[in-house]
Amino acid sequence: MTKYLISFPSAAMVFPDDDLQAVSDASHVVVQEAKDAGVWVFGGGIDESIPPVMVDGDETVTEGTYTQTKQLEGGYTVLELPSREAALEWAAKIAVACRCAQEVRAFQYDPAS
Repeated sequence: MTKYLISFPSAAMVFPDDDLQAVSDASHVVVQEAKDAGVWVFGGGIDESIPPVMVDGDETVTEGTYTQTKQLEGGYTVLELPSREAALEWAAKIAVACRCAQEVRAFQYDPAS
C-alpha cells in the first residue's frame, strides 16, 4: 500500500460564503467514508493565522520558511491506498466536496513508516 497526499491551495476554494457550511459538511462526509474504508491516515487544513518558523538542529527558531514553501497553505489529506487509480478516485470525491481540483502525489515507500 502506498500513502498518497491529496491537497489543494486555499485560493482554489472559490464559492459563495453562504455555501461554506455545505462544503464543510460534504468534506466531512468524504472524511468519514475514507475512515470507514480504512484508508484514512491524516487530514486537515493549514492554520494560516499562525506564521511558520524554521527550527535548526541547535534548536534556534527563526521566523519564516524555505522560499519554496512560502505559499504552503490549504487543505491536505493523506490516504493509504492500493493504487494510483484508487488515489485518483478519492481525489475526485474530495474535489466534489471541496469544489476545487485536487493535486495527487505519492509518498516514497518507507518500511519504517
